[in-house]
Amino acid sequence: MTTMRRMIVVAAWLAGVSSAWADPPRSGYEDMTPQVQAMQDDDALNPAMLWVAEGESLWNAPAGTSAKSCAACHGDAAVSMKGVAARYPAFDDATGRPLDLRQRIRQCRVRHQQAAPLPEGSEDLLSLETYVARQSRGLPIAPPSDARLAPYRERGARWFRQRMGQLDLSCAQCHDDRAGQRLGGSTIPQAHPTGYPIYRLEWQGMGSLERRIRGCMTGVRAEPFAADSTELVELELYLAQRAAGLKVDAPAVRP
Repeated sequence: MTTMRRMIVVAAWLAGVSSAWADPPRSGYEDMTPQVQAMQDDDALNPAMLWVAEGESLWNAPAGTSAKSCAACHGDAAVSMKGVAARYPAFDDATGRPLDLRQRIRQCRVRHQQAAPLPEGSEDLLSLETYVARQSRGLPIAPPSDARLAPYRERGARWFRQRMGQLDLSCAQCHDDRAGQRLGGSTIPQAHPTGYPIYRLEWQGMGSLERRIRGCMTGVRAEPFAADSTELVELELYLAQRAAGLKVDAPAVRP
């Protein structure tokens, strides 16, 4: 079967009459095979722990003209960063808009360490984000109740439901209407961002939630939102709201 024919078949399958996903919110972890779950649960087997270790080194390393480390301000991450990842994205007073955790780390590096911002998608940024996220493992996702986030979250909900790309599909058609079914041999999850940053076996490396969203957009043959864009943060806000109460399981392992 040609690539174009596969695209047509998938689009037709997803665009058919759908039944809304009625089950309670379910983490993607629950849809993984026992083998993948075992890899995630055992820190000695979880490949993402390599990024956690590198993130810890960066956390304690002086940087920039301030010669300060993250630890110089925040101390022990196990204490100061506990629950932080469960509360992001959050509104930032300085910029007047919401930031996700990755953006907050970059901002902190520039503002307080007087260092160059870590490049988007860089291993150092992923490592720091993974290390910080690790401190919230097992805690429930708790989106801020800040009223200033409401219009951004509402736009995120619209992005989630908007058809896009050559396949004319929305996020909701896969992750609401078809969640729990199978596509390409894998279970379609409900798209709850409990485990990011994640190690994907397909990538053979770590990736942020932003990378996953942009990859999905490419998958439906749409022009992805620009890296670090407000649109991506809006979607992240909505996804966090959908996942409220589910436990953070970062750093996760997925196929």
